[in-house]
Amino acid sequence: MATQIDEPTELIPPPRAGGEMTLLEHLLELRSRVMWSAIAVAAGMMLFFIPAIGFKLIDFLLEPGRQALPGFRPQFIEPMENIVTYFRVALLGGVAVGMPMIVYQVMAFVTPALTPSEKRWLFPIVIGASLAFLGGMAFGYWVILPVTLKFLFTFGDYAEPNIRIGYYINFVTRMLGIMGLVFETPLLVMGLAKVGLVGAGRLLKLWRFAIVGAFVVSAVVTPTIDPVTQSLVAGPIIVLYFLGIFLAWLARRN
Repeated sequence: MATQIDEPTELIPPPRAGGEMTLLEHLLELRSRVMWSAIAVAAGMMLFFIPAIGFKLIDFLLEPGRQALPGFRPQFIEPMENIVTYFRVALLGGVAVGMPMIVYQVMAFVTPALTPSEKRWLFPIVIGASLAFLGGMAFGYWVILPVTLKFLFTFGDYAEPNIRIGYYINFVTRMLGIMGLVFETPLLVMGLAKVGLVGAGRLLKLWRFAIVGAFVVSAVVTPTIDPVTQSLVAGPIIVLYFLGIFLAWLARRN
């Protein structure tokens, strides 16, 4: 009579827990999140590809240059320069329009590791981060650009400014994008505090390093080397850092 041999239990892998994911599943989910973010940005770009909107936005971005230098009219010296400029402006508009989807996809990728009480912060953070990005762009447009361009255009009288449209739009869009990201600092600090990675007390003790770090970051990300632009960027970083400390204290307190 044949006897049945039991299969060794140590060779049978234990079932995965319901909340766990393999590395491949994480990569597939990341690809899906990136795809939806790209679709949101592309949809926003399509809006600015409409000439009546796209050209209006370019004219809007030229206004700080006109305020800094009366009669300012940029030049283009390459056949494709105007088209590349148009695409760059449309990309900035697409990112601004698609920012809620981008933030949502980032938070949705992280939320499986959060508790149900922490997941309730998802939509407030999405709304707050989107408004903060737009607020940073507005601050860059109405506060930083006029002062920076005035300083750059009038520094010395030994040369006549003859600015290329590609360089000007690259400078403006980069500054606006940087300020949009800088204004995300308080929400980033609050999020790290909410999950217990940092604390308000610890961050407050590091305020000296934060000030030095703000100027270092400003020197790295700004497209110019002049101290005026770097100080205008570093100042909001410092203020937003202390605002983030307050939000971190508030998040842990609640």
